[in-house]
Amino acid sequence: MIPRYQTILFVILLVASIIMGSVLWNLRERAHQRLLQGENSAPTQAPQVTQAERAILMVANDADNSMLERMLSLPLPQNPEARARAVLGKLLDFYAAPDATHPVPGGANAIAEVFLVPIAGAQGKALQDGPELAVVNLTGAFAAGHPSGLETETLTVLSICATLHANLPRVTEVRFLVDGQPRDTLAGHADLRRTYLATEAGPAEGAHQ
Repeated sequence: MIPRYQTILFVILLVASIIMGSVLWNLRERAHQRLLQGENSAPTQAPQVTQAERAILMVANDADNSMLERMLSLPLPQNPEARARAVLGKLLDFYAAPDATHPVPGGANAIAEVFLVPIAGAQGKALQDGPELAVVNLTGAFAAGHPSGLETETLTVLSICATLHANLPRVTEVRFLVDGQPRDTLAGHADLRRTYLATEAGPAEGAHQ
């Protein structure tokens, strides 16, 4: 005959097991419902595609050390810094193409970031909708792979400055960094320590394409 205390202990353990099983089942169902609610709350609409806008590229030409104005229709972001990076990326894609008039490897990935900084006026205060300084952060790989030579390096720098000003007229000055750090030259010649005036970087007699 089973002792009475063992019977009571067995009943207690059986009840505890049933309760624990019920709790675990409820927790599982709640987690499943939360998962379904998360899936149902996910957006079902496709993200909006940025509309194409006119972009102007000042494309360098090594044949006569000139820059040609080329107009394109590109999907451009509204954020000015992202827009600047997109336009410069397209310019450098042209230079990385097999038939480039100014062959330079790297393409759009050469532009790490572009920062726009308001320029202080005569009284030391930045004016709303006033001129801006663009800080172009190039990648170290782009600088390392850029062809060396004063003319070819200068054309790259000036075409970047002119392209920025053509698409963001408020950009009047441009500075360059490489991997986020100041650098003496692009590939041994073009000075990257100075501030470039974007308004003076355009072609003297630019052709339109």
